[in-house]
Amino acid sequence: MKVEKFEDLNVWQLSRTLIVEIYEITSNQNFKKDYGLGNQIQRASVSVLSNIAEGFEKGYNKEFIRFLYIAKGSIGEVRAQLYVALDLNYISNETFNDLNEKTKKISGMISNLIKYLKGLE
Repeated sequence: MKVEKFEDLNVWQLSRTLIVEIYEITSNQNFKKDYGLGNQIQRASVSVLSNIAEGFEKGYNKEFIRFLYIAKGSIGEVRAQLYVALDLNYISNETFNDLNEKTKKISGMISNLIKYLKGLE
């Protein structure tokens, strides 16, 4: 399959579904009383999606790679914040494990995309 737009990227699609899940968990009562953490994890998750799209739209592999590294940092931030949410009992172990696996998958997909793009240089 030829990628013609950022919406075609599997990593972008998975990041989009993660955002919905992050917004769902941050709408619970625990997160509502901790606005700072809820807001930060939401912004970090949106950053992943946004940086993939912005980098793609730049039209140059070097720029795309730069934005992918930013997205990779943001997905790490989401994963770290999930640990905080777990430690504060804002989310269950099951929710943590599910979202943690998704963040690791996204991180790996970003790494693979970076490697692929670097191979084109």
